[in-house]
Amino acid sequence: MKIARTWKLLGAMAALGLLAVPAQAQTVPEDSDVGEVTGNASTADDDPGTVGEGKKSENLPEPKSDNDPQPQVPAPALPTSGIIKQAGVGGAVSYGRRGVLELGGSAGLTAATDFTQVSVAPSLGWFLMDNLEISAIMGLNYAKTGGSSRTLFTGLVEPSFHIPFNKTVFGFVGLGAGIGYVEGPGAGFALAPRLGANFLVGRSGVLTPAAFLQYTTHEATQTPQGTLLAVSTSVGMQVGYTVMW
Repeated sequence: MKIARTWKLLGAMAALGLLAVPAQAQTVPEDSDVGEVTGNASTADDDPGTVGEGKKSENLPEPKSDNDPQPQVPAPALPTSGIIKQAGVGGAVSYGRRGVLELGGSAGLTAATDFTQVSVAPSLGWFLMDNLEISAIMGLNYAKTGGSSRTLFTGLVEPSFHIPFNKTVFGFVGLGAGIGYVEGPGAGFALAPRLGANFLVGRSGVLTPAAFLQYTTHEATQTPQGTLLAVSTSVGMQVGYTVMW
């Protein structure tokens, strides 16, 4: 009796769909990103038109080159000609570069028993190329020995070569040539080699100690054989101070 009732209850539940039946196969929702499951079990990677998570290759952004250009390195800006302004510390150009203008002068003093020599020489220099300077120098040299004295005026054009030892110290050698004038004998040829050093001081100052040799020829007297020349020579030390512009 109980068995018959049980079978009737199961039949009623099956008719109403309340009794679960084990599924024999699973399907994939249509809006899923996963590729369709077929009898061959194909996936998105098997489709040559898709990349990654099922996205079409034509929808991807255009490829970009990663070959970025290298930025320019800093370098001093040198003019092709003319004069450089504001050279020195804080500027882009150092002493000895082409276009640097140098304005100042030098002075010297020699004192000994019965001998005194004073020299003053204002100068204007310009670097026509790196490390090579051309200068105009006006010189006044006064010498007194015993009871006599002599004053020598010179106007020289001096090319000089400046060798950098480091950023603030330069060695230089120069050779000035021009005209010399001495009271009495008159005008003659003047030659003045110099050897010294340049020390950069402050922002744009240049301190220049140097040794010099002043060689001047003068017309002394006329003879039947020609003109006799008198030669005056002076050797000394001088200290100059100039400013870069």
